[in-house]
Amino acid sequence: MNYMRLVSGCVVLVGILCLNAGSVHTALAQDIVVSSANSSGVRLSTQEQANVDQAQRWINGLTTLKAKFQQIAPDGKRSTGTVWIKRPGRIRFEYNKPSQLLLVANDGKMVFHDGEVDQTTTIPLDQSPLGLLLKPELSFTGDVTITNYMPINNGLFQITVVRTASPSDGSLTLFFNENPMMLRAWRVIDAQGQSTQVDLYDLKLGVSVSNKLFKMDFGD
Repeated sequence: MNYMRLVSGCVVLVGILCLNAGSVHTALAQDIVVSSANSSGVRLSTQEQANVDQAQRWINGLTTLKAKFQQIAPDGKRSTGTVWIKRPGRIRFEYNKPSQLLLVANDGKMVFHDGEVDQTTTIPLDQSPLGLLLKPELSFTGDVTITNYMPINNGLFQITVVRTASPSDGSLTLFFNENPMMLRAWRVIDAQGQSTQVDLYDLKLGVSVSNKLFKMDFGD
């Protein structure tokens, strides 16, 4: 049983790493390839390219974030909690009780800890698609390739990206509100094709976030 919990935890760890759940969930079932090519290979209209550029600026301007989340795991299981981001390179997912799960990214690695069985799993951050969101400077060209852009509805759009050199590592889809520009969700499809989505609620930007949240000595 402990082994199965560890395997499940690893799937979440690789997959994790946010919105109107109904509109985003509907969009996830669709796959639309848009049609005026940019340097990343997808075809974007002038307005779509402007949205991509603005989304890139929004991410690179993000310093800290705190929000409530609902996670939908590959098996459909839902869990909730609080997430903190401190760019570059740091994120913490703290799950609501009775769950004893915790995920922390810091120092170039992502660590998943299951307190119920006292097991910890670590992977390099640059092997998780979520690591793209935590890059010091994210660019949607060069070492990152846009593989899809899709307008959803109600002023929402999504951008799917991969690492240019290693697309088989998985993809990261970012969901944005167009006006005002705001990251509202993301979905990760890992190297095994497992999809994990996290919906964000009650976002607070530019808040004070202590570095202590990202410590990895889980025994304390």
